[in-house]
Amino acid sequence: MEYFKKILRFAKPYRKYGFLNIFFNILYALFSALSFAALIPMLDVLFKPKAKVLKEPIYTGIRHVKDYLQDYINYRVTEYSGDDPMKGLILVIGLVLVLFLLKNFFNYAAMYFITFLRNGVLKDIRNQMYHKITELPISYYSEKRKGDVIARITSDVLEIQHSFLSILELIVREPLTIVFTILIMFSFSAKLTLFVFIFIPIAGAIISRIGKSLKKKSDRVQKEQGEFLSIVEETLGGLRVIKAFNAESRFYKIFTTSTERFFKFSNKLLNRQNLASPTGEFLGILVIGVLLWFGGKMVLVDKTLDPSTFIAYMGLAYNILTPAKAISKASFGVKKGNAAAERVLEILETENPIIDKKDAIEKNVFENAIELQNVSFKYEEEYVLENFNLKVPKGDTVALVGQSGSGKSTIANLVTRFYDVNEGAIVIDGKNIKDISKKSLRNLMGLVTQDSILFNDTVGNNIGMGKENATDEEIIEAAKIANAHEFISQLPDGYNTNIGDSGNKLSGGQKQRISIARAVLKNPPIMILDEATSALDTESERLVQDALEKMMLHRTSIVIAHRLSTIQKASSIVVLQKGKIVEQGTHTELLAKKGVYRKLVEMQSF
Repeated sequence: MEYFKKILRFAKPYRKYGFLNIFFNILYALFSALSFAALIPMLDVLFKPKAKVLKEPIYTGIRHVKDYLQDYINYRVTEYSGDDPMKGLILVIGLVLVLFLLKNFFNYAAMYFITFLRNGVLKDIRNQMYHKITELPISYYSEKRKGDVIARITSDVLEIQHSFLSILELIVREPLTIVFTILIMFSFSAKLTLFVFIFIPIAGAIISRIGKSLKKKSDRVQKEQGEFLSIVEETLGGLRVIKAFNAESRFYKIFTTSTERFFKFSNKLLNRQNLASPTGEFLGILVIGVLLWFGGKMVLVDKTLDPSTFIAYMGLAYNILTPAKAISKASFGVKKGNAAAERVLEILETENPIIDKKDAIEKNVFENAIELQNVSFKYEEEYVLENFNLKVPKGDTVALVGQSGSGKSTIANLVTRFYDVNEGAIVIDGKNIKDISKKSLRNLMGLVTQDSILFNDTVGNNIGMGKENATDEEIIEAAKIANAHEFISQLPDGYNTNIGDSGNKLSGGQKQRISIARAVLKNPPIMILDEATSALDTESERLVQDALEKMMLHRTSIVIAHRLSTIQKASSIVVLQKGKIVEQGTHTELLAKKGVYRKLVEMQSF
């Protein structure tokens, strides 16, 4: 119930639909019981033509309400039909039909209103999950598989809707149907109803025992679903490599192993779940069978029960079976829903370590310098940077070079606050970036990465991400600066051409120039270029390098360089080794030192 309560908070905005559902469910439960009770006068008309009530009965209190209502209906039927029993029969049939019609109308009205609540909760959970997914730091996804996150926002949320939110329909309707039915059954025969109550707890205990292991089994099914979704996601992302290395059979084997586990877990779960319905029905029929024996004895031997009352009583007893089965099924749903809710809430309740302070300032202008002061940082156990110091004055281009794993990209991740430093501080114009709101900090920066991250949308919309409500003229101007306008104009629909998933309809150089155009459109005072030309051929590199130089004009830039030919004009080149600065200076100064930088240049020239 702990998870159920947490999920229920999402129902608050839709509570009016919940109240309407409860209102119509109460009416449904009442008419469900009354529709069977109304059979008695019909049966009396058929089988007891001599027991007509010719005088209007007088109400003598709640204790005799059943006899009063029965006599009143009998009186009205007798008054209407006169000497023609068929007229009375038609009237009673009409009454029963109207009661069943109203019962089903109230049932539909209850389901109509709960639909808005269920789908509204589903929508809000998904929206909140998506918001949380985008809000959580990048470090969170280095531990989680993307497929598992996708499984949680799709199938797990649906499972909550099917199980937890189905209970909302049952909380009022089914228990009230049972309560109203039992009250009418008590009014017919207290002795017979007490006899029924001996069997109900026994049936409940048997059904409960079946459902005990359901949550654990459901959890395993949902985890395995996340597993094979991850495999699909990885397969689609690396299809080119899989085909190039003829690894289709290997990945097929991994996938089929996962689906085989899913098959086994699902079979166990569904077989356990499917056991509930036949068990519940058999126990219900067992109760009906015992009632027929015990009630039949009261009618035929003891003569303490009326035959027409007994037939209606049996109808009422059967009326309990459907809601009782629904409640037992719902209890299984709760256990499945629990497992799904636990996985959804795990994401929703994950604390984001990188958050704005309450008094975080908005910084919209960059004036002096970016400084890394005694910065130490580690991703796991080993420090990537230790007591690292660097100053980037306004208007300068500082290039970071070094072997892979020397900490170059880590600096870019820390300056943009994708990660927080473990020790020390990163300061912009004398203000610690932890004291600046994340939005305004990132508004000061443009980012061009080694992998051009584009989206399945038009060229114009991909560039337009750089600035909200950018005009077509601004997008075209940014594309011109990025040397992209010419090739975009030659595309089938120009700026309205869809570039496919991850921009796979374009070449590497084209994708990179669109990324640069996006950064140009943003027009930030600080540019961070993370190996922006390392994946390009010579021709594309020349065009991209030219675009980068135009973009970096009059801006402060931190350039992480793999190809040293691209950073010769930098104000300062910082050479890193294992998270420490080993050399610093201009291209000419560092070549003259004949140290690490010169070796790197010679290796690349060779």
